[in-house]
Amino acid sequence: MLDFLFANAESSTLTLGTTIMVILSALVLGLGISLVYIQTHKKEEYSASFTIALIMLPAIIAMIILLVDNNVARAFSLAGAFSLIRFRSAAADSKDIACVFFTLGVGLACGIGYIGYAALFTLIICLVLIVLTKINFGKSQRSPMRLKIVLPEDMDYHGVFDNVLKEYTTDYKLLKVKTTEFGSLFEITYNVVLKDMAKSKRFIDALRCKNGNLNVALSMCENSEHAVF
Repeated sequence: MLDFLFANAESSTLTLGTTIMVILSALVLGLGISLVYIQTHKKEEYSASFTIALIMLPAIIAMIILLVDNNVARAFSLAGAFSLIRFRSAAADSKDIACVFFTLGVGLACGIGYIGYAALFTLIICLVLIVLTKINFGKSQRSPMRLKIVLPEDMDYHGVFDNVLKEYTTDYKLLKVKTTEFGSLFEITYNVVLKDMAKSKRFIDALRCKNGNLNVALSMCENSEHAVF
């Protein structure tokens, strides 16, 4: 049994039983990847359709490898067919892209016949993903925030808030400037990282002294992992 799991498809005759074994193994490993993906993401950060795709992809890739079976003509035919596919949405998170390549690698290993190596690869990568998520690897200690400042139309906003921003933030970046109230006011938006959250009221008061006591809004970014600096 172990010899079969760690032997490639070329060393054994491809039968219906072998094909079913490969497809079921790919589905089981895809399910494991999908469950780990769910456990390492917040509920609002992933879609149900993507988790289903993670289960299906290894089996699909494994089936493609079985169909090609060292036939160059089939390989080029499949490549031509897949070149016609256009995806309606792109993955927004680099972790999602990594998971897609993860499932492709598992499916490729299963299709070739290295089911044991595919399972070992899946186990190691899933454990690494769980550990990195648990220790919050790579996450900033301070969460970025979204700052919106309203100011009069006749006010030159270039550099007017720089002194205040440098005093109360460790990093800031101007995102956009737009007009409001039929062009009578400007609204400028920053991404900022505060030095001390306890001083946020002083920070807002200092900004209001600069913008003529108009509205100043400070809120958490909708997705702090994708905040731009």
